[in-house]
Amino acid sequence: MNSIAEDKYPELPALARLPLQYAPNKLKSFVISRALNTLFATPLSEDELAFLDGRRMNVCISDAGLSFSVTLENGRLLAHRAVTEPDLSIEGTTYTFLLLGTRREDSDTLFFRRRLKTQGDTELGLYLKNFLDGLEPETLPLHRILDPLMQQSLALADRYQRLRNRLAR
Repeated sequence: MNSIAEDKYPELPALARLPLQYAPNKLKSFVISRALNTLFATPLSEDELAFLDGRRMNVCISDAGLSFSVTLENGRLLAHRAVTEPDLSIEGTTYTFLLLGTRREDSDTLFFRRRLKTQGDTELGLYLKNFLDGLEPETLPLHRILDPLMQQSLALADRYQRLRNRLAR
């Protein structure tokens, strides 16, 4: 369980958003596509992401000011600018996605606490949820690097929020 009250989840500081705001969209799309294809190489090779074939899913990391669309084309995940009418939209903060990625919180908990918001095709959302729930993170490429990095990021965010809370008193 996290140590920050659920109504006080930390948000990405404004200074940390600057690189994302000024990076060209083509660069962001390339980096996100590359990261997703590396991270999900095994599920992609086993056709476990077929449910995304030809479908558009927008992802919005609200406090980072980052929105993008993901689709599966020719067996590869491609990221582009967010589309106006996606099949599914998922929105949360950086902290929320870190909680999900580290499995400190599950998607149902985050959804019912209104920390993770979804809109659109419910069936597609369930396929995605089941896919993510069925993943064994330790089998994914770069897990040994990414998991400690995400855990440290959560710990840093928790410390940052506690400091902000103290200063606000």
